[in-house]
Amino acid sequence: MKMHTIEPARLKEGVSAASLMESAVAGSSSTVIRGTALIFWDPKSLPGTRFAKKLDAIDTDQITPAADCVSESLETLDEKWKAGSFRYLMPDFRARVHSGQNFVIAGDRFAIGSSREMSPAGLKSVADEAGLELVVVAANNMGDIFRRNSFNLGLHVVQSPEAVADAQDGDAFSFDPVTRRLRNETQGNDYSPVPLSAKEEEIRRSGGIFTVGRNELKKSVLTKPSVDWPDPADARRMTSTEQVIWAHRVDKDQRPA
Repeated sequence: MKMHTIEPARLKEGVSAASLMESAVAGSSSTVIRGTALIFWDPKSLPGTRFAKKLDAIDTDQITPAADCVSESLETLDEKWKAGSFRYLMPDFRARVHSGQNFVIAGDRFAIGSSREMSPAGLKSVADEAGLELVVVAANNMGDIFRRNSFNLGLHVVQSPEAVADAQDGDAFSFDPVTRRLRNETQGNDYSPVPLSAKEEEIRRSGGIFTVGRNELKKSVLTKPSVDWPDPADARRMTSTEQVIWAHRVDKDQRPA
């Protein structure tokens, strides 16, 4: 009979548990984010005049065109997402973010449309490559799937109709990732974004699924695996299959219902 050995997660050569810890800590920043506004104006509203309005209904096809959602190889996929960010709506988006315009301001119904994860991933990567953090500030009814994907990936998104209405080109903004306080530093106005659901807040505070994954991997490396069978009292209430599953459970602190 062939025996299987349960072992901890094995790291690649040159990677240590200590480096995993550093990565996990780095993923959950509490530093206040600062930058200037990058506003999507509605071209039909006479930008530069008192009639100017922010652009509504920017969908995910405009954020990441379909042609930029695929690539010839995994190595070039991330670059396609970054290069495709607002390719047609704002061709110089990447350069503007790199110049410090890392507070994206848009109107209602931002990121409606398809559920492509490439959109928040590409936007975040554009800022990451310049050592910046991007904050998306939209008005009402942001796309639900985009919002959840953003939290999963660690991209900051807030809904604040008042902040969007007040924002002007060149305004300096700050955002506190801990309290979610948004401030227009130029105008001296503070804003309280639309509250998140309990689950969204939990995901956001975790730093996203990649940070959670790093923490889980770190724990799996440092924890010695074990097979712990239920005690007799618990076993009497379980089928044989349930006992096997229970013995191999990951969350050792859990007790039978």
